[in-house]
Amino acid sequence: MLLVSLLSRCLAVKRERILLKSIQDLVRNLIDGADEQPVDRGRALRIATAALLSEVAKADYEEDVEESELIFDLLKERYGLSAADAELLQSEGYREAEESVSLQAFTRLLHEALPEEDKLELVTMLWQVAFADQRLDRYEDHLVRKIADLLYVSHKDQIRLRNIVRES
Repeated sequence: MLLVSLLSRCLAVKRERILLKSIQDLVRNLIDGADEQPVDRGRALRIATAALLSEVAKADYEEDVEESELIFDLLKERYGLSAADAELLQSEGYREAEESVSLQAFTRLLHEALPEEDKLELVTMLWQVAFADQRLDRYEDHLVRKIADLLYVSHKDQIRLRNIVRES
């Protein structure tokens, strides 16, 4: 019984390592190939944004319609997309978030590519999703702060943006 349990754990760890390596390879290829394929890099940044937004929506273990609609609207407005393209981006982001084992692949890509102003806009979008249902769950609060930290957004800016979104 102990041997079966040990083998089971080993297989799970191996699967996690393979998935993490594939995400790291994807991010590395996107970063290294930035000069060759700027369209793919832009698409990867959009998907990373959509994935982080969907992670915040799921953080309280309740996926509300308000949050989903807001994510759609934010992506459509931020990137100037048609309704069909925004819906596709939202579903791709959701799928990537589901398949990912870590936020770091998304945040690293965004941190290295975005100027400070765009990072602040992204954190604002994350707070908007967190407040979409008119309440801030502690898990949502924690996740937005964690993402903002990984993007190297100052604590002062995190709180300022949270207060702006809460008051609007």
